[in-house]
Amino acid sequence: MTDTDIYKEMVKTMEDGEEAALITIVSTSGSTPREEGTKMLLKADGSIVGSIGGGGLEARVCELAAQVMRKGKPDRFQLSLTEEEGKGMGMICGGNLEVFIEPVASSPILYLFGGGHMSLPVAKIGKLLNFRIAVIDDREEFANPQRFPEADAIFIEGFDKVFPKLNITKTGIIIVITREHKYDEVVLEQALTTSAGYIGMLGSKTKNKALFANLLAKGISQKQLDRVHAPIGLEINAKTPEEIAVSILAEIIKFRRS
Repeated sequence: MTDTDIYKEMVKTMEDGEEAALITIVSTSGSTPREEGTKMLLKADGSIVGSIGGGGLEARVCELAAQVMRKGKPDRFQLSLTEEEGKGMGMICGGNLEVFIEPVASSPILYLFGGGHMSLPVAKIGKLLNFRIAVIDDREEFANPQRFPEADAIFIEGFDKVFPKLNITKTGIIIVITREHKYDEVVLEQALTTSAGYIGMLGSKTKNKALFANLLAKGISQKQLDRVHAPIGLEINAKTPEEIAVSILAEIIKFRRS
């Protein structure tokens, strides 16, 4: 397994919207199973690409890499393979090594369902926060590059037809801000079939309660509906579209960081 193979898998991981951790041996002393510069990729499903030596050492490093993925911040770790300290890892090579572990993930995508006035500040602020932006609306005059210069992708498509084209993964963030309640229901029903990490919907408690009742009548379970953040946004007494956008993105940041 070459570094090129590992880098190719990293690119694929990011394109698929998945997470991983890249592990690199940055220094060694004494006898160690692999040399400086050796790399290994741990994917979120527990599979690995490459090897830093196998055995208990590799298992321990995978535990540390999983922690790095959860925290989303790179870190360095010192590991000893001396007879006294390496027994727990099943390795007594007698050396020491240091690994650098960094999280691998593409910027999450904000899927804005609806190109109306509320989506404009969400797209602008979302881009400042390093989100990728996808805008979906069935009206070309509301979904175009001139209106949304921040958008990485624009889909001019019916809300009932667009989902198969989106490939929404667990890092995807769905925000339902369509122009009518009936379209909110169409989007939400399909959103709940995806693995999106976050689903939020704008609207009053009364409107959302009625919409949820309709979906329950269609066979959507309460457990599925519990995934939905509605009304979306932290309570900050927001009034303007810009303030509401801040509350929405603040809630999404809080959700991701927790």
